[in-house]
Amino acid sequence: MNAETQAALSTGSPIEREAALRIAMAARCLPGVDVAAFVRALGAHLEIPLTGAKLARVTVAELKTVIQGDDIVDPGIDKAALKAAVRFLWGEGLDEDAPVPDAELPDGQGVLRVAVASNSGERLDGHFGSCTRFLIYRVSDAGIALSEVRSTRAADDTEDRNVARAALIADCHVLCVQSIGGPATAKVVRAGVHPVKMPEGGEARAALTRLQATLKRPPPWLAKALGREAASRVGFAAEEIPAG
Repeated sequence: MNAETQAALSTGSPIEREAALRIAMAARCLPGVDVAAFVRALGAHLEIPLTGAKLARVTVAELKTVIQGDDIVDPGIDKAALKAAVRFLWGEGLDEDAPVPDAELPDGQGVLRVAVASNSGERLDGHFGSCTRFLIYRVSDAGIALSEVRSTRAADDTEDRNVARAALIADCHVLCVQSIGGPATAKVVRAGVHPVKMPEGGEARAALTRLQATLKRPPPWLAKALGREAASRVGFAAEEIPAG
């Protein structure tokens, strides 16, 4: 269970576990949303207990009224984001095989935030433009931990899906993918993220172990991501890390 779902379940409002998951996923589509406040607003509007049946009746107009009335998010929120959020409230697009984030996360100086393109379980098996989710890891000398799972569903409803996907991982230092095209690579780099191609894919943690091994003596691009030196960013070509 991820942190957002745990937050939804800990608000004190009667709520079904699946309903909590739907709300947590919907909240991800709404910029700046606070999950606990979102639960309270929905509870006030739909009446508690919150159930999947009640969430399935929420419309886009109704959701907009709920979040604007409680000042949870910017009233100018994009309509596509509202539509994506409503689909999650309806129970559509929930990823049953999504891995559960780790409870303990490394933090502090020298921790890399890495996005992994994934389509199944906890695997690096996705193309940047078509993967169904990004697994967000924290990687340090001390260990590797999964912190979040981010669906790409809302990004794919936008005019430029590659820009939206890049924005989805803009808080990360590194993106690991099996493959990525040149134009998409440029958009990822503009978002401040360094793309790394790992064509062989495989288990995400095993792939990240190779990246972790370079932390003590990082190449210039990784040193820059870690803030250890002001090395110049390498063009628009995605780095490639071979297997083994």
